[in-house]
Amino acid sequence: MTRRSAPVRPPVVLTIAGSDSGGGAGIQADLKTIEAGGAFGTSAITSVTAQNTRGVQGTHGLPIPEIEAQIDAVLSDFDVAAVKTGMLGRTEVVETVVEYADRLPNLVVDPVMVAASGDRLLEPAAESAYEDLVAAATLVTPNADEAEVLTGVEVTDVDAAREAGETLVGMGADAALVKGGHVPGDDVVDVLVTEETTHSFRHDRVDTTATHGSGCTLSSAVATRLAHGDDLPSAVGDGVSLLAAAVRYGVDVGEGPGSVHHLVEARNEAARGETVEAVERVVGLLVDRAPRALVPADGTNVAGTTPYAESPRDVAAVEGGIGRTRDGLRPNRGVRFGAGGRLASLVLAVREVAPATRFALECRRSPALDRALAEFDEPVVELAAEVGDTDGTDRPLARRVSDATADDDAPPVAVVDPTRDETGVTLLAPDAGSLVDRTERLLDAVEDRD
Repeated sequence: MTRRSAPVRPPVVLTIAGSDSGGGAGIQADLKTIEAGGAFGTSAITSVTAQNTRGVQGTHGLPIPEIEAQIDAVLSDFDVAAVKTGMLGRTEVVETVVEYADRLPNLVVDPVMVAASGDRLLEPAAESAYEDLVAAATLVTPNADEAEVLTGVEVTDVDAAREAGETLVGMGADAALVKGGHVPGDDVVDVLVTEETTHSFRHDRVDTTATHGSGCTLSSAVATRLAHGDDLPSAVGDGVSLLAAAVRYGVDVGEGPGSVHHLVEARNEAARGETVEAVERVVGLLVDRAPRALVPADGTNVAGTTPYAESPRDVAAVEGGIGRTRDGLRPNRGVRFGAGGRLASLVLAVREVAPATRFALECRRSPALDRALAEFDEPVVELAAEVGDTDGTDRPLARRVSDATADDDAPPVAVVDPTRDETGVTLLAPDAGSLVDRTERLLDAVEDRD
C-alpha cells in the first residue's frame, strides 16, 4: 500500500552568516533555533571559521560570487518570510547584503563584531559599512559594545541603551534592540526602541560564562517569530524569554564554557506529556495506599515540572488537589499545567538553587514524619518565617528557599515551612520514580510509628 503524503508548509527563514565548526554559534546556531521555532531554515554562508568553545582558531571568507550564488539560490526557490544576518566579516560582504536588502523581508541584523570568547569577527574597515545595512533593517540587535561602535553612545545603563537605540532608529532602522548582557548588574535589561515606543525586557542574570551563541540564537528566534507573523514586540519578547532559558540551561560541551541550549523550549514542550504521566503515577500511588497519616486533613497535591521549567505554566499538578474521603483519597479533577498554586511556586523556588529538582508532594507534618525525614541522606531545609528581615518586610518565597539552602551542596529532600501547619512539609525529588520511592519510604516509616 502506498501512503498519501501529508506535507506541511512552515515559513522559511534565511540566515546569512558564518559557519561555526563548534556548533554553538553562527549558521549552526541559527538553523537549530529556526527549526526549533517551527520554521524552515535556509542559509548563505559568508565565511568558514575553525572554532570551538575555547575560541576562534581560524577564519576563511568565501568569495563574494559564492555568497551571492547562495542567496540567489534561496530567494529564487523559497518564499522567504524573514532574514537574519550574523557574521559578515568584511566590508564587501556587508555591501553585498545591502544590495539584496529590498528582497529581504523582516530583516534582522545582528551586527556581529566580536565572539563571546573575545575574538574579533569583523574587520575594522567594515564597521562604517554597517550604516547602510542598519538603515535597511527591520530590527538591529547590537550588544552594548556593538551599539557603542555603531552609535558612539557608551551603553552603561538603560537610559544609555535607549539613547543608542534611538540613534540606530535615526540611522534608518525600523527598530533597535540594544541588549543588556554586557552591562553590569543583577538584572539583564534589553531595550527595544521604535519610532513610536520603547519596551524594556528584564530578566535575572544567570551566573554562567556559557553564553557562546547567545546573540545568534536571539536574533534567529526573533526572525523566526516574525516569519510566523508575530508583531515586533511579541517576537522580541519571545526571543528574549527563549534566550534567558537557553543561557540558564546551557549545554556543557567542550573544554571551554560551553554553549547556550538552542532547543531548550522545544525540548521543554516535548516533555509536557511525560510530565503529566509522571504526576499521575505518583497520584495513583497515593490513591492506592490511601496514606492518611501522610496527608493533611484538607488534602494534598503532587506537582511535577518540565525539565526546563521557568514559570507555573511549566508545572503540572492535580487541579483542585487530592482530597480525603471516607473511602480514601480522590483527585478532585485531572492533572493539568498551571494548577499547582503555592506548591508550584515552591518547587520553582527550589529549582533556583537545585535545578535538578522536578517533583514535589505536600505532606502532613508530624513527629513521626520528622523522624523519618531525618534518616534521609539528603538535607532537609527549614525556611525562615515570612517576616524575618530587620525592617519587618515580607521575604519572597524564592529568597527564603535560597537563604535556607545556602550551606547545602546537595539538593534538599524536603522543605519544612514552620509558618504552615499541617501542610508544612514538602517532599522533593528529581524524577517521579524517586518521588515514589521516597513517598513509600516515608509511608512505611510513618505507618510503623504512628
